[in-house]
Amino acid sequence: MVEPALQARDLTKRFGGLIAVDGVSLSLERQRLHAVIGPNGAGKSTLTNLLAGELAPTAGTLWLAGRNVTGAKPDALARLGLGRSFQRTNILAPLTVWENVRLAAQARAGGIWRIWQRAERCAEVNARAERALELAGLQSRAHRLAGAISHGEQRQLEIAMTLATEPTVLLLDEPLAGMGSAEAERMIELLLALKRDHALMLVEHDMDAVFALADELTVMVNGRVIAHGAPQTVRADAAVQAAYLGEEA
Repeated sequence: MVEPALQARDLTKRFGGLIAVDGVSLSLERQRLHAVIGPNGAGKSTLTNLLAGELAPTAGTLWLAGRNVTGAKPDALARLGLGRSFQRTNILAPLTVWENVRLAAQARAGGIWRIWQRAERCAEVNARAERALELAGLQSRAHRLAGAISHGEQRQLEIAMTLATEPTVLLLDEPLAGMGSAEAERMIELLLALKRDHALMLVEHDMDAVFALADELTVMVNGRVIAHGAPQTVRADAAVQAAYLGEEA
C-alpha cells in the first residue's frame, strides 16, 4: 500500500462559535489528483489554509512525507515538499517572468547568500528555475514583464514559481478562475502533466474541468464532507445533487 504524500485526519477549525472545517480527513497520493468542491462557504479555502500551514487546526492531525507536521508553519512545510497556489494571482508584476521564478528557486535554495555573488550566476538556482519554466510552458515568456502577460499565463507563472521550490505535493486553489476556453485548456493540459510526478489537490468551481481531471473527489458543505470517492460515484450521489450540482436525483 502506497503511503500518502499528504494525509489529514479529522481536521477541525473553529473561529469562536463557528466551525469552518468539521472533522475532515483526506489523503493525497503521487500521480493522482484529488479535487475538493462545494458551494461558497463550504470550508474549502479554510481546509486549504490548514493543509498549507496558514492556519493551525483546532483539532486533528496532518502528515506530510510520513512526518506529523500538525501546526507547522508554511515555510517548514515548503521545505518538506509542499507547494500551493492562491485563489488570487500572487506574482511580482514589475519583474520579468524569469525573475519571478528565479526568486522562488532562490528561496528554496536556502543558506546565506554572499553579498558579492550575483544571484543570476548561481547555476543550481538557474537550473531549478529553467526546469520550472519548462514544466509550466513559459520558456517563450521568460523575459516578458509578469504584469504584461495574459491572465492565464500569470496563473501558469504562479504554478511555475511553486514548481521552482521542487514540491512533491501541490495545493491549487481555483487555477482556472477567470480564464477563457483556450487558456483553460492549456491549464488542464498543464495539470495533467504535473500529475505524473506530484500529488495534487485541486479546489475548483469549473465542474467540467473537475470531472475531466480528478481521480478522487471530496464534496464539502458547511465545513463537513458529505461525499467522497470516484468522480462518477460522487456525481450520482443524491445528497451531492441536492446540495451542489443542482441535478435531479
